[in-house]
Amino acid sequence: MNIIIKHIELIERIDQLIRMQATGSPGALASKLGISRTQVYRLIDIMKDLNAPVEYNIGIQSFVYAEMVRFKFGFEQEELNEEEAKSIYGGKYFKKNTIFMLASRKMVRGYCTIVL
Repeated sequence: MNIIIKHIELIERIDQLIRMQATGSPGALASKLGISRTQVYRLIDIMKDLNAPVEYNIGIQSFVYAEMVRFKFGFEQEELNEEEAKSIYGGKYFKKNTIFMLASRKMVRGYCTIVL
């Protein structure tokens, strides 16, 4: 597996555990993730470099966020505003999930013709 993807997956898991306040000590977190304590500290440092407000709370023996944040990585489908939609659809704008939009998606996917 690509090392970058593995690091991202580990950061996602650490983020989840931090939000649940369930990381445990650095050694316990390392055991949960199947990595060394050194790797845990390196990942926490990477998260801090990405502006994550990570702190260790001795009282609950868990890493915590000083502010409410969530790690998010990936691509999302972007919704078009009305002007962008008009420019793409040649001046016509159809709201999402109308008969025309559903039919046009099928046409693009299935290469079929539509008679209206």
